[in-house]
Amino acid sequence: MIRRRVAPDDMGDWGGLPPLLQRLHAARGARSREEARPRLAHLLPPDLLGGLADAVRLLADAIAADRHIVVVGDFDCDGATACAVGVRGLRVLGARRVSHAVPNRRVHGYGLSPALVEELAALQPALLLTVDHGIACHAGIAAAKARGWQVLVTDHHLPGDALPPADAIVNPNLRGDPFPSKALAGVGVVFYLLLALRADCRRRGVAGGEADLGALLDLVAVGTVADLVPLDANNRALVAAGLRQLRAGKGCAGLRALIEVAGRDPACLAASDIGFGLAPRINAAGRLQDMAIGIECLLCDDATRARSLAATLHAINAERQDLQQGMLDAADAALARLDLDGELPLVPCLFDADWHPGVVGLVASRLKERLSRPVFAFAPAEPGSPALRGSARSVAGLHVRDLLAAVDAAEPGLIERFGGHAMAAGLSIARDALPRFRQALAREAALRLDPALLAAEVPSDGELQPHEFDIVHACLLRDGGPWGQGYPEPQFDGEFEVRRWRVVGGKHLKLELAGPRGTLDAIHFDGWSGQPPPSRVRIAYRLEPDGYRGGEAIQLRVLHLEAAATAPVARAAATA
Repeated sequence: MIRRRVAPDDMGDWGGLPPLLQRLHAARGARSREEARPRLAHLLPPDLLGGLADAVRLLADAIAADRHIVVVGDFDCDGATACAVGVRGLRVLGARRVSHAVPNRRVHGYGLSPALVEELAALQPALLLTVDHGIACHAGIAAAKARGWQVLVTDHHLPGDALPPADAIVNPNLRGDPFPSKALAGVGVVFYLLLALRADCRRRGVAGGEADLGALLDLVAVGTVADLVPLDANNRALVAAGLRQLRAGKGCAGLRALIEVAGRDPACLAASDIGFGLAPRINAAGRLQDMAIGIECLLCDDATRARSLAATLHAINAERQDLQQGMLDAADAALARLDLDGELPLVPCLFDADWHPGVVGLVASRLKERLSRPVFAFAPAEPGSPALRGSARSVAGLHVRDLLAAVDAAEPGLIERFGGHAMAAGLSIARDALPRFRQALAREAALRLDPALLAAEVPSDGELQPHEFDIVHACLLRDGGPWGQGYPEPQFDGEFEVRRWRVVGGKHLKLELAGPRGTLDAIHFDGWSGQPPPSRVRIAYRLEPDGYRGGEAIQLRVLHLEAAATAPVARAAATA
């Protein structure tokens, strides 16, 4: 069902912003041009973020004493960009002995584990700086402290009942933390730490006080978009600044190489290009091989080497796509078995012994979109292992980490480890515990999830006016954001006559639609159902420049298609 967003009657002061963008931003909660298009000048000040004073003191002392700082990243895109920001930022702020490390998903498990600490001993660190993780790494931090190392945690994930024994913790989601925005990604948290450290350098008149930390915003933008944190005003300011840098060709060599290998045009890069082009290639390294490759690419300053690393990431991502498709096919078969009585479980919980633990999150995400309900997907931690690693993706209205906390409280010891936030979480359980986990999950979900929230709805910003079907408005929509999680990309709806259609790539529909200003080209990815489309349809769509045809060409990207209420019986013409 298509559901239209409603813009408020009082539109506020928009300072000459085009009417279409005024309507779209107002429907997303903005009340002025400043709220709609926030700039770096509007960033929340670092001194509002708790824990920064202790964290800055640790770093400043380590830099002054020339101690060895090791930045410990995570094996997703947020963790990789946060690691690169931490390393690059500390170096320009005066640190001479900075190294980095990242856990291997299969060897070390998640975050700063005791196994990773043992391996890091060869580096002889004095201070570990965790980025995008640490708040749940009690055992690893204790192991590091036992070796005499200091540990500074920067994270954005929700804490458990107790905090780890770190020397300092910076996390806007700690209970009672005064920072107004709880939506910072891991890369945003470490960027704020660097801002505070630079301010401290300025106060003390030491090297680093005039460092250009703005050069790191390309990485901040990529990690923020990739982690699907809500794009509140603060995050939109960070992402918009990073996009401006990338569009100007001033991003780091690794990101420029990834833009090239992904086939994107840097001059008109959008947040969606990060989400669907750059982030999957970075993430693929951590999912299937070793995120060290991704971090090396992001830290590389040599264009030739960066292209080589980007090509490697591109190849790993192609492997990931093939693996993911096979897992989705298996998931469809598993869902068919679950749907024996015509009704799916409230929260489907799937497992396949042949699945890869690095890709279950993507499978859960795709199935969540397809089924309009939360999904859990599990795979063996290792081939044949009795331990399972799972990933969950949720829908608005069900906080999935809180759901796992409720299961853990009701069934102590059932979940070996879990963490995450409202829309995504990860966990580990024993394979023989899966049936009991499914029962506990179903019981707790039934207490917290209103089935009405599972109704499949396609949001729409209403109809476009006839004069808005042109390249000028298509570019306005592309560049008028940034759009993303919590601040969705504009999409519209309307009724059109299908003049011609054909199947491309075996599963996509290419359409010619009669629109308000003549014939419009449209593409509906994965839209071929085996049946011809009706001759008159109601669609939800995005208006975008047609990069394939170039020039003034536009196309509609169809997101949902149904028969129009007034559709005649006759079928539209098919073309070969």
